[in-house]
Amino acid sequence: MAKILCVLYDDPIDGYPTSYPRDDLPTIERYPDGQTLPTPNAIDFQPGQLLGSVGGELGLRKFLEAGGHQLIVTEAKDGPDSEFERELVDADVVISQPFWPAYMTAERFAKARNLKLVVTAGIGSDHTDLQAAIENGVTVAEVTYCNSISVAEHVVMMILGLARNYLQSWDLVKAGGWNIADCAARSYDIEGMHVGTVAAGRIGSAVLRRLKPFDVHLHYTDRHRLPAEVEAELGVTFHDSAADMVPHCDVVTINAPLHPETENLFDAAMIARMKRGAYLVNTARGKIANREAVADALESGQLAGYAGDVWFPQPAPRNHPWRTMPNHGMTPHISGTTLSAQARYAAGTREILECFLEGRPIREEYLIVDGGRLAGAGAHSYSEGNATKGSEEAEQFKVPLPPIPAQ
Repeated sequence: MAKILCVLYDDPIDGYPTSYPRDDLPTIERYPDGQTLPTPNAIDFQPGQLLGSVGGELGLRKFLEAGGHQLIVTEAKDGPDSEFERELVDADVVISQPFWPAYMTAERFAKARNLKLVVTAGIGSDHTDLQAAIENGVTVAEVTYCNSISVAEHVVMMILGLARNYLQSWDLVKAGGWNIADCAARSYDIEGMHVGTVAAGRIGSAVLRRLKPFDVHLHYTDRHRLPAEVEAELGVTFHDSAADMVPHCDVVTINAPLHPETENLFDAAMIARMKRGAYLVNTARGKIANREAVADALESGQLAGYAGDVWFPQPAPRNHPWRTMPNHGMTPHISGTTLSAQARYAAGTREILECFLEGRPIREEYLIVDGGRLAGAGAHSYSEGNATKGSEEAEQFKVPLPPIPAQ
């Protein structure tokens, strides 16, 4: 029997929900590229429930315990005294999410003597040292495409929110004001702007498709160029690198996976290549954008706005400079954990576990590392090496900070 160690984020402050705003979810059978949604043998949850928090348990407990397996669910993931660290020693499977990642460092792989499988409940496995997984023969899998459209929608929302000065205008209304000039002084149409995406995979391509009706000029860079017919359909211009693309863009959105080549890509030098007053949106990974360089560029006006929902470390400490820098639209890492997305990534996690526990192959498109090499989606998106270095910073903030009260 297997021991499954699952790291999820905390339940809501007022307790696990007893009701939800909507009664159901739209039915979706396939993703835009034709890939089917997760196909587990069964699920033990109602789609639309909160599954990604500790109380939701990804809907796995009934299934796993019926098979005689042990499920441990915790939010305590950082530091040598955390529950995760204690339980890792003899765990067969580790599950965590990008939104509340269990940083699987080389040291943790060495400690986890029974570990066979690391699962990302979502997409993006950069919190796992993929090189260490390769060297230790551990399979790494994620639920490919499960929340790509969720993130793409979030990107479009953030672009519009920054350009139209939505957040400041909303704050003004909450404070009882009606200062139209103050709101309009930073508000622009995006019509006619040049918008570029760093990476045009599932998320980046979905962003391009959603922005096309806004009559913007579209650009992209990616190490895998789109087919010529797709470029023609979208009217998108290809650039060899981010450095080549960003001087042309009024808006840049980062939709690339984190690996050694993209870590710290948007440093002070890259931001200096951007148009003065450009907007930068990052829903990919916090370490792709240099923390201090972003804050400095907002202070100087080189960037007119920065928005995203990815930080490093996660959860972000109270004193993280992105919390207080001007003209930002940051959220906690929520873009890919809508209730809609949770139904898909919970079902996909169960599908992966069913395959693993029954000795069946895991879907090729879900694989990141398998058999001591990059595989499946991992071979397309990642590079060998380690981008988790620095996860020790997360350990400094292992004690959860109290929630910031609503204003």
